[in-house]
Amino acid sequence: MKLRLRIALPIVLAVLFSPLPALAQAYPTKPVRVIVVFPPGGSNDVTARIVFNKMNEITGQQFVIENRGGAAGTIGADVVAKSPADGYTLMVQSATHVANPHLYKKLPYDTLGDFTGITTLARQVGMLVVHPSLPVRTTKELITLARKRPGEIIYGSAGNGSFVHLTMALFDSMTNIKMIHVPYKGGGPAGTAIVSGETQAMIATIGSLFPHIKAGRVRPLGVTSDKRTTQFPDVPAIAEAVPGYEFTAWVGAFVPAGTPKAVVDKLNADLRKALADPDVAKKLSAQTLDPMPMTPEQFAARLKSDYDKYEKVIKISGARID
Repeated sequence: MKLRLRIALPIVLAVLFSPLPALAQAYPTKPVRVIVVFPPGGSNDVTARIVFNKMNEITGQQFVIENRGGAAGTIGADVVAKSPADGYTLMVQSATHVANPHLYKKLPYDTLGDFTGITTLARQVGMLVVHPSLPVRTTKELITLARKRPGEIIYGSAGNGSFVHLTMALFDSMTNIKMIHVPYKGGGPAGTAIVSGETQAMIATIGSLFPHIKAGRVRPLGVTSDKRTTQFPDVPAIAEAVPGYEFTAWVGAFVPAGTPKAVVDKLNADLRKALADPDVAKKLSAQTLDPMPMTPEQFAARLKSDYDKYEKVIKISGARID
């Protein structure tokens, strides 16, 4: 009897204290809730539906999209932060996640401490455009005109502290020009304003501007990535006229902090498979979104870097949400 116990004890201990590999191999064993913290139809929602539809195939389980929009993603993020750290509640959020703590006086969660980043899913590139009535055809010409007419050129944004606002605030700062910022209640109204000529300039994500560019309703001058994009190879990078300028955003996937590393790694591996799928890449590219896989460690470094970057740019912009 004692001999049997001696033999069995190590086996029992091994099972009790080595649950993570087995957990990762089995995961997921039931449907997974994917909370998109913005309303349906936007780039976060589109990215999530393309990528997690593939995850259904890869894992054999359902990844169910649930939109919890409001307050720049903070409402949905709070739900995820307070969810069990078991891998069955995921969050899809943009770089707005690391901007929010610098815009709001207080958040109900710790932006960096209450979440673990699984991977970025897609890169969002902005484009500087002007209304066709503005007599400029290059970024340098816009800078020259803005210096001649300080405080006269109006640019619109999707709201204070939005990607659309901050990209232009950084552009103004780096070129030492002064354009007038007019915040609108969302990207849609801001796009309508530049198409109508109510505003003269704007930087917004390529996807949101795509139909207006194709129809000739706005004139593209430059992209916010450090290099030209595959979708618009003839449009220069703003950095070609303003050395050092780069401002891209991303859509990423998160879980609550404390989720077992084995589950995070399994999710990361499966999401990387999804992003590598040619059909997924094609669908994202059609939405002017570039697949952007990262390891959890790379994503953690990017989160910290962008957290610091947004803090500096938001100070430059003077944006604040009470």
